[in-house]
Parts: sequence; structure tokens; C-alpha cells
Amino acid sequence: MRDITRLTKINIGCGNDIREDYVNLDSAALPGVDVVADLTQFPWNLSSDTFTLIEMINVLEHLPDTIKTMEELWRISQDGAKVIIRVPYWNSLGWASDPTHVKRFSQLSMNFFDETTRQGKERPYYSTARFRIAEIGYWLPLAPARDKYWVKVTHPFPKRILAFFARYFCNIIWVLEFELIAIKNHPLQHH
Repeated sequence: MRDITRLTKINIGCGNDIREDYVNLDSAALPGVDVVADLTQFPWNLSSDTFTLIEMINVLEHLPDTIKTMEELWRISQDGAKVIIRVPYWNSLGWASDPTHVKRFSQLSMNFFDETTRQGKERPYYSTARFRIAEIGYWLPLAPARDKYWVKVTHPFPKRILAFFARYFCNIIWVLEFELIAIKNHPLQHH
């Protein structure tokens, strides 16, 4: 068993993607997993204000309570921590084909946690967790038959075009990647 007490990065829902300088957390006791946890049980058995980098890749869409999950991510993050969340796009083949997916996400889904956005200003009472959206990337396959060739689009102009077509046609954007920054000591937070 390795000492993870000084690690400030966490890979939540790591599966077989074991990372040496991260706490590797999964719901299954796979080889290399440091912490086995049920992410539907709150609060998680992780210390508050611990992590400077949190990665949650292809996990959030499997969890039934997005608000509580985001609040736990916020709780375990340090002020200014980077939180990277990757989820399938709401009308992609990847989202629709997996029977374990319970939540859908669009490019606006994280706006409710960022008070600088319209949704965050209109509904600050949805959650006490606060993040700034640093970047949203759209992942597209370069060759649909070859899933290992992916490109991440972050430039505003192609993103606007992709979002327009994705609104009317399925399977254009396959994956969303949110890069969030944790904001602590906000007046609405009661933690």
C-alpha cells in the first residue's frame, strides 16, 4: 500500500487508468486503486480542501445527483483548484448507447455553478458550490471508425459552428470537457 496522504491530485473513477502521482479512486477494487468509494453516498470519505487538481473522466454521467456530486468536488478542492470533467455530449452515440448513463450534459450544464454566467446569476440557489469555467472543449473523432484518433476543439469560431449543427444533428460533438476552477469563500456558501 502506497502513502497517498501528501498527494494533491486525484483521479476520480480511474478504472484501469492508474496514475502514479494521483490518488486513484474507483468504485471497484481494481489493481492500483488507492481508494474504493461509492460516489452516490455523501459525503465522500475524502478530506475537505485537499486537492489542487481533480480529474473525473467519463464518470459524472453515471451518477444520479449532479448537484451533490459537484458540491463534493468543490468541498474536496482547494481554492483555485483545477477540476477537469469529461462527459459524453447529450445527443452523441456514446451517451445514447451506454445503458448505465443516467445524466445528459450540454455545453451549458456547468453554467449553474459559475456566477458569471446567465444561469449562474439567475439561479445561484441551485448549489453553494462555485466554480469558474476556464474552458470547454469539444472532442470529435477524426475518423469515426477509429476511436483512438480524437481531436479537442477549443477555439470559439469552430465551436460555434459545431454547436449550431449539433443542436439539429446527432453525433457531431461526442464528448465535452469542462475545465473548472474552484472558487472558495463565496458569501452564498454555508459549508
